[in-house]
Formats: sequence, structure tokens, C-alpha cells
Amino acid sequence: MHERDLSRLAQKIKKWGSELGYAAVGIADGEMTADDAGLQEWLDRGFHGEMDYMAVHGTKRSRPGELVPGTVRIISARIDYFPLASADPHAVLNDAEAAYVSRYALGRDYHKVLRNRLQSLAERISAEIGTHHFRVFTDSAPVLEVALAAKTGLGWRGKHTLLLNRQHGSWFFLGEIYTDLPLPVDAPEAGHCGTCQACLDVCPTQAIVAPYTLDARRCISYLTIELKGSIPLELRPLMGNRIYGCDDCQLVCPWNRFAQTAALPDFDVRNGLDSARLVDLFAWSETEFNERLAGSPIRRIGHERWLRNIAVALGNAPAAPEIKAALGTRLDHPSELVREHVAWALERQQKI
Repeated sequence: MHERDLSRLAQKIKKWGSELGYAAVGIADGEMTADDAGLQEWLDRGFHGEMDYMAVHGTKRSRPGELVPGTVRIISARIDYFPLASADPHAVLNDAEAAYVSRYALGRDYHKVLRNRLQSLAERISAEIGTHHFRVFTDSAPVLEVALAAKTGLGWRGKHTLLLNRQHGSWFFLGEIYTDLPLPVDAPEAGHCGTCQACLDVCPTQAIVAPYTLDARRCISYLTIELKGSIPLELRPLMGNRIYGCDDCQLVCPWNRFAQTAALPDFDVRNGLDSARLVDLFAWSETEFNERLAGSPIRRIGHERWLRNIAVALGNAPAAPEIKAALGTRLDHPSELVREHVAWALERQQKI
């Protein structure tokens, strides 16, 4: 295709992306070798914890052409997810008997939503110009999503390591199409965090160890979602009532004053998880957990870790007969992991 035709196609791609619900679409080349050193240092410091998949793919993460041979451009897209109608997150965090679930996980699993729409976008391109080689990704492969999105001008990497945008804050998901089409690229945006370090100061476990550097091993999102075993004793009291993920660094970010709510109903609140009571969620059987959370990203952690997380939150709640009674129902749970966290929580309840 001629340069002028490619430029027109790029504009059409952005228009089609908008029609599919994306807030913005940008295009970048596949040159990511500048990110190699920072990624390797992060891995060498062990900040990835048990997320071995962060290291096993070698340079494929920062060299898109190695992951998908023939790739010359990455189409990056972002989509807003903050639920249109949901309980005030600050109020939930301040209610120790309520369960705080990260806002991104209140609705349908974003992997499916974004992947399907990216596939539709890629197929729309094929319908326009004929076959092109592509693959779509949504947090599902060794892809440096934030770095790629920043290259396309969709925002800049904030000090909390998430992508920030002046008109949309950070409440959005990212997805990519790797393609062999030599489309014109967009210019990156300069950072706008300035001297602000609100995200570093507010982190409950001080997981943001320096601007732009996250020690995942201390991050509540890692502890409640990625970690398979026992949550470190010294971090449990710091987790409060956060049972799945953590949004504190986003809630305090000044740029999220401009954040947009989700345009898609897929991200509407399900099962009342925006302000559910801890004891109610702790009572769910494994069958209830699987049925209620079908199609939710939360289901990925399984019922055992669900109970582990809630037990910690119950241990952090003010002493109450109802809480002690709820914990007592799981003292003989088949899982040693659950029993350990329940015993810890009961001991905390006795001391409070």
C-alpha cells in the first residue's frame, strides 16, 4: 500500500475502534529494546515474586517481532471500565465490615470483552484491505502493554507504573493488535506527574518502592490475586478489607478527577460486589462461588484463595460476634491454607 493509503487506513482504524467502544486507539512501531534493561533489572531484584511468566519469555516481551514474526506495528487500544453505577469506593474502604473489590473486577472478565472487540477490529481491517497477518492480545502474552501504549500517545507511565491520560485518568484496560502493516505511527506523550507522589504515599503496603518501580511482592493486587500460597504475616494487617486487588494508588491520583465511566454494560456491577458484606461473601460455598462469578475475572483465583483473602479482611475488622461465628464455620475447612488464615483472623479478633 502507498503511504497515503496507509495514513487513511490508520484514521479508519481509529474510527472503527471508537465504534467498538474504545476510548482511543494509537499506533507504534515494534522497537522496544530501550525497555530491556529496566525490565531485566526489575526481574533481577525479584520484584515479580512468583510471577515466573514475567521472566520465561526472554526478550519476546520487549521485541514484538520475536513474539509474532513479521510484526512491524502495534495497534494499542484503551477502554474505560469504571462502573457507571457503583458504591463510592472510599466509603467501602472506610467500612471495615464491607468487602473491597478492585473496580476493574466488578463486572465481566475484561479479557473476553477486549479480545473479542480487538478481533473484530482486526477483521474489519482485513475486510477493508484483504488479508494481513495479525494477533490480538489482552494481558494474555509477554507484552509490555503500558510501554507500548505510551509509545502510541495514549498516555504516559505514571509513578504507580500504570498508564495515565489527562482526559481519562487510569481507569481503563489496554489491548493490542500485532500486525505486519507498516502504518504511520503516533507520537508519544510527555509525562505529567510532576512532583506529585500521592500514589507512593498512600500505598497501604508501600509496594511502590520508588517512582515508576513496583515491588509486586508487597502489592495487595499481587497478594490477593497472583500469590498462590500463604500471605506474609507482616502484610496481612496492612491489607484492611481489600479482598481482590487494590485501587488506592488510582483513587488518590489527581488525574482521575477526569476519569470517564465505562461506556459498555459489560463492566456494570455484578452480584453487588461493589459493597458486599465480608461475612456474606465468606459464606459462599464453592458451588456458589463458581456459579455467581461465572464470567468474572475473580473466578480465576478459585474458592480456596477467595476464602483466604476474606479471612484476612475479617481478621482486620473490628471484633464482633458475627465475624467470629463466620470464621468458626471454616476452622475445619479441608484446605490447610484456609485453616491457617482463619486461625490467624480469629486470634486477631480475640486481641482487638
